[in-house]
Amino acid sequence: MPVLGVIPARLGSSRLPRKPLLPLAGEPLILWVIRRVAAAGVCDRLVVATDAPDIARVVERAGAEAVLTSPEHESGTERVAEVIANKAFKDFDLVLNVQGDEPFVAVAALRGAVARVRDGEPIGTAAGSLAAALAGDPNRVKVVVDAQGRAVYFSRAPIPFDRDGRGAVAYHQHVGVYAYTREALERWMRLPPVAAERWERLEQLRPLLHGMPIGVALLAAPVAPGVDTAADLAEAEAQLTRELREVSS
Repeated sequence: MPVLGVIPARLGSSRLPRKPLLPLAGEPLILWVIRRVAAAGVCDRLVVATDAPDIARVVERAGAEAVLTSPEHESGTERVAEVIANKAFKDFDLVLNVQGDEPFVAVAALRGAVARVRDGEPIGTAAGSLAAALAGDPNRVKVVVDAQGRAVYFSRAPIPFDRDGRGAVAYHQHVGVYAYTREALERWMRLPPVAAERWERLEQLRPLLHGMPIGVALLAAPVAPGVDTAADLAEAEAQLTRELREVSS
């Protein structure tokens, strides 16, 4: 089953305006994400889905593929759904959605999410280990999984709750990666919103609370940082600079 990789990217970030085009080690952030996903070797075709011609031009000048989508979408998943409705992608029944602000996304997360779908789940994602000291950070989305490795709930709150304060709780931080079958994504788009997704500001709660299983590939390592703020961008710059020096030395 060939995999279509889609990277949703928009300019209208409230915390970091024009985020995909901000320079990271001398090049736009979005190009580093494209390279990371392409290097993983998971996708048979990879496109950037964007509402911004500026982003599309940067992507295409770099030799990658871009698709212009509606500016009305409220989530990356809606943007991905528009892409797969395009006749140009009718041969793809497995889709991998990677957020456009994850320049260090783990290859194991990409492969793990796809593997969960190939093993029979309608939706697959991934999660890394999270230190207890960081569990209270609402920007780090936590997930609880059942004995079959399926998501029970996602939250910005520290779940599971360490009632006795013994520090023995294992936390899993969600990675911003989704794989789905075409049928599952189309069903997701037909579902009505649920209150919890508005409270938590987490779109994946909609299919989950409507009874759609989400398989979670659990990674032993912590989640690599995404880029949401100016501080994140500076940290990513430092990390990427270190990696480039190591490669050149």
